[in-house]
This record gives sequence, structure tokens and C-alpha cells, in this order.
Amino acid sequence: MKKITYLTLSLFSICTFAQEVSQERVKTIISTLASDEMKGREIGTPENDKAANYIASIFKENNLEYCTGNSYLIPFDYKGKTAYNVCGIKKGKSEKNLAFSGHFDHIGTSNSSEDNIYNGADDDASGITALTGISDYFKNKTPEFSMVFMAFNGEEKGMLGSRAISKDKNLDKIYNNMTALFNFEMVATESQWGKNALYMTGDGFSDLDELFNKNAVNGLKINADPYSEQQLFYRSDNVSFVKKKIIAHSFSTVDMSKATHYHQEKDDMSIVDIGNMTQIINNFGKTLDKLSPKNFAPKYNDQVKF
Repeated sequence: MKKITYLTLSLFSICTFAQEVSQERVKTIISTLASDEMKGREIGTPENDKAANYIASIFKENNLEYCTGNSYLIPFDYKGKTAYNVCGIKKGKSEKNLAFSGHFDHIGTSNSSEDNIYNGADDDASGITALTGISDYFKNKTPEFSMVFMAFNGEEKGMLGSRAISKDKNLDKIYNNMTALFNFEMVATESQWGKNALYMTGDGFSDLDELFNKNAVNGLKINADPYSEQQLFYRSDNVSFVKKKIIAHSFSTVDMSKATHYHQEKDDMSIVDIGNMTQIINNFGKTLDKLSPKNFAPKYNDQVKF
């Protein structure tokens, strides 16, 4: 009887705590967002709303709490229409939180007589897949930090969604406790350093990468920004939170010197490295599992411009 009880408890522990995200799960999420049916997810379209609702369904599946109100969907105005950001929170042992973000909109369709859909698999269905994958990883765990998951809309039109949600007074308590924001922007391909590696925009502005790398597992590495002259730090949704003096950087794998798919119809599933994405998501989760307010409190230096 003792052996049966032990076996039952062991199986229960495996089911409860084995959190690795599968390649099938990663493929399902990114391929759904980048499907032809989403028609490029341009803000203001029914397909964009469909993408927002799909992300909200994943948040619900992972038992995230609402960031505010009674919905994961947080509305804002776009040319007289209602558009949505998506936000969910995983309560941890501390009110201090880490945020994970990406944008789910892309640039819609073209007039091409052949492939006329800008699927945006890398830009930025991959980033949404990364943040939802992290929420998958922590579904049945209680992390040291609370975790905020934000899917922004309207990035392609001037970071409209992140600007709107960053000014939402209903989220001030979350923002006041935000230790850092990890914004995933184009993580579908292998980096110039190989697999299991990303780079951080504006790496010279804070020590976030150094503190993260000290705790990184299984060879996961955040590298310095190789495109600092392009000022990518100020060109993605993280900047909406930089202006609030929150530590906020974008994380990417894309080699900008070879990214011929950028804003092209061929940014589709054919360029996605599912294995590498899955490895990064799981190693990110394992690293985050080691972080707490006691060992992770990144700070800006005096070089950053707010």
C-alpha cells in the first residue's frame, strides 16, 4: 500500500510540476497567429480582434487573473474604433512583478496577385508565442515574482497600444511594482550566435542582461545589442515603459543584416525555427524560476534618455 501511495504521489508531482512547453504547443500558437486566416492582423480589422481574443483564451487557459476590470481585453480608441490590448497576471509570492510583452498586430495584406498576406510569423507572432509560452511554463507554479503578460496592439502604427496601456491609471499599482519588462520582438529565427541565444536592445543602459545571465540555465545567453547604431531600444514597445522609468528592454534573435523577410509576405511559418524557440522559452522559464526580488533588481545608468 505504501508503494502505491508513493507512486501516486510521484505521478501527481510529475503532472503538477513538469512545466516544459512542447514544440507542438509552440507551433500551434505561432501558426495560429500567423495563419492566412488572420490576414496579417492589422489593427482595426476583424482578424486583429480575433487575434486578441485568441491570446485572451490562452491567458484564461493558464488561469491568469485580469489586470483590471473583468476582462483580459483592455480597450483603447483607434480612429474611432475600439481596439484591444490583452493583459493577464500570474500572482507570485511577491507583489513585485516582472512583465513579458510583445505585439500581436502586423501590417495586413498587399495588392500582390500571388501571396498577398503579411503573416508576421516573426514580427511578432513569435514574441507573443514566447510570452504565452512563459505563461504556460508557470501555469501550475507559484513564482517568486508576480508575472504580468501584455500583448500590445498597434505597434506597427506607432506603438499605439503600448502607449495607451502604459498610461492606464487602473494599472498604476502593477506599474509601481514592476521590476522589469521583457519585450519579445522577432524571436522566430536562430541568432547570429547560434541557438539558445538572444540579444537585448540598449544593453548599455542597464544591468538587466548581466543579472539575468548570472542565473541563466542550460547555456541560455542574452548578448549585447549588435545594432546599437539603429537605436532599436527606442523603436519598439519597451520605450513606452522606459518613459515611465521602468526597466524595459526588447529581446530578439533576428539578424538584421540578413532579415530579408522583415515586413515581407514571406515572413511566414517557413522561416520559423520551432525547436530553437521552444528551447529559449523553456530555458527562460527555468531561469525566471531562480529569480526573486532578492537577487534580481536591475537598474538604469545615467546614459538612458527618458
